[in-house]
Amino acid sequence: MNDELGLLYQDVVLDHKRHPRHHGPLPDADRESRGYNPLCGDSITLRLRTGDGRIEDIAFEGQGCAICVASASLMTEAVHGARLVDARVALRAMHRMLSGDGEVDEAVLGKLSLLQGVRRFPSRIKCAALAWHALGDCLDEPTAAAQEQGDEPGRA
Repeated sequence: MNDELGLLYQDVVLDHKRHPRHHGPLPDADRESRGYNPLCGDSITLRLRTGDGRIEDIAFEGQGCAICVASASLMTEAVHGARLVDARVALRAMHRMLSGDGEVDEAVLGKLSLLQGVRRFPSRIKCAALAWHALGDCLDEPTAAAQEQGDEPGRA
């Protein structure tokens, strides 16, 4: 990562840590998942409200390091309003990027591709992935609305 991209990565992470997007309760959620990283104490609760095969609203609560909170905040921005199928595509692309398994799909990830800088710090990859694991759990939760739309778990 060049110096300019490294500075942008730091700026984005700090901005999202200080001013997380979609942070707080979501009382009418129909999907929820909790994630905990015992290595560093990061803890996230992710809630989604879905309908018509989309993520109508999304919010997270919890506490964690700057990378954990920034990743959760960036994720909520990226998938808010997205079709469930597209959220699964972003989830897989993010997993590939964080694991270093293949090329970074910037067309799918957009601004999220800045988080590839985390790979320089292997002990922090789990921090960046925590909210994404919670999203994966939420996307796998069956709901009556999702089943009615034909978007059952495993059908991407």
